[in-house]
Amino acid sequence: MTWQASLKSVLTFGVVLILLGRVVPAQKFLPDDPILVDNDRLPIEMPAPVKLSQILDFVKSSYGWGLEKGEPIVPAENVDTLGEVPDSSWFTNRMGRRLMSLSELERGPNQLTGPDLSRTWVVVSAKSEGISKGFTIRDGHGDLYFIKFDPVTNPQMATSAEVIATKFFHAFGYHVPENYLVFISRNQLKVDSTSTTADEAGNKRRMTEKDVDDIFTQVPTRLDGTVQAIASLALSGKPLGPFEYFGTRPDDPNDIFPHQNRRELRGLRVFSAWLNHDDARAINTLNTYIEESDGGYVKHHLLDFGSCLGSGSVKPQSRRAGYEYIAELTPNLNSGLSLGWKDRAWRDIEYPDFPAVGRLESDLFEPAQWKTEYPNSAFIRMRPDDAFWATRIVLRFSDDMIRTLVGTGQFTDPRAENYLTETLIKRRDKLIQYFLSLINPLSDFRISVQSDSSHLEFKNLGVEAGLSSVSSYQFQWFRFDNGQNALEPLGELQSAGSETLPLPRDAAPFLMVRLVTLSPEQKSWEKKVEIFIRNAPAPSVVGIEREL
Repeated sequence: MTWQASLKSVLTFGVVLILLGRVVPAQKFLPDDPILVDNDRLPIEMPAPVKLSQILDFVKSSYGWGLEKGEPIVPAENVDTLGEVPDSSWFTNRMGRRLMSLSELERGPNQLTGPDLSRTWVVVSAKSEGISKGFTIRDGHGDLYFIKFDPVTNPQMATSAEVIATKFFHAFGYHVPENYLVFISRNQLKVDSTSTTADEAGNKRRMTEKDVDDIFTQVPTRLDGTVQAIASLALSGKPLGPFEYFGTRPDDPNDIFPHQNRRELRGLRVFSAWLNHDDARAINTLNTYIEESDGGYVKHHLLDFGSCLGSGSVKPQSRRAGYEYIAELTPNLNSGLSLGWKDRAWRDIEYPDFPAVGRLESDLFEPAQWKTEYPNSAFIRMRPDDAFWATRIVLRFSDDMIRTLVGTGQFTDPRAENYLTETLIKRRDKLIQYFLSLINPLSDFRISVQSDSSHLEFKNLGVEAGLSSVSSYQFQWFRFDNGQNALEPLGELQSAGSETLPLPRDAAPFLMVRLVTLSPEQKSWEKKVEIFIRNAPAPSVVGIEREL
């Protein structure tokens, strides 16, 4: 066994013990629960870069790779005792932990002001991957940027969509590039003597000024003669290639949770459905190796959001996008056998004529039916508790927040900006209505301590979203034996009319309350939520478990 494999075994055992606190039956909750940070940045040797075959990824994902027929879908494995995703090399809690300000949302991941426009950019290579036109440059500060453009038929569509979506995904909590909208002219650029490109046969050759001239003749020009582009700052670290949405990486000892069982990747389905990011697949991810003094670790990124918000990067989004997989047998058979009579409703959607937006709508959109280009192994394993985690974050985006984020696309047509904003608001509301109807939507549990008593306070996200009213909350308190994982009732079933419950005056180290919500319109809200409270040194919520 190699030292990496040995370390991975130790890490697997240790992190499962620490993060989950359930492997050792004698102790459900450990002293440091709930875990806020997953220490998956332990120093390792740099893994070997990999190049992913898009065809192989399509085949693996389309045919249920790693999910045998009848195999149960297990709960997410990387959550803490509250059901939250700890900060890690995969994810950083932002809107999930606190409301971001409008200025924070507007800035997104950007730490700079964008590439230096005061000096000439040096084109160091042609864009080698993806379908949109572009190249790689070094600006006057020596920073490396990847430059992409809009299709000539749809000015602003792909570049504005990418900058807007990047800020959304950053706010959700994912690691994303710094993407900037820039307005440049041809004389801003010169080709480096060592710059290369490839001909139609894939053969490398020296890049010339004419190659850049040709690109500028195939992209839309603004009235002032400049061209709108997206400038994506090169990610820190050494590129290692994409990550897959299933399995783990054998040469990364920190990568111990199967990707299909990571909550942030399962819940990504909710966020992607909202923005119609149907291109959420492995080729649009990137791992980088972050070097530190005593070694390094792998950081995991999402990137390339040009196929979001109605944009299909080089043309308006396909009418099929979000409604069917790229190769889906049943709808095609139904249409063929019925001689077109049983056709798909998405074919007849009438989109407004906004070239800067492309194709995005909210009327036919159904969250439960939304799909990516082809099956995503993590997405198809999303359970109601994974969806609830993501929906709780979506619910925090107010209309003003959405309007602010859409405004970063700097649309010249205010009608297009308003249409995109209103469409995202409607899609948000549909997501919330659907996913909060699958589970008891109680959240934000906290202990309020007063001079003579303590109370458990919580929110009903379904009520806040206007889904239904509540008749009452039924609850029962228990003593909880953390060593034996056993319950002892403290009184009978009770009823409350508000989101505040008095804590029993009991000196047990742990308490548990079982809560159900009685609602005239939401039967699923009767599913149990169990809240565990540690009494010492002061009462605090240490665990949440939900019935599905």
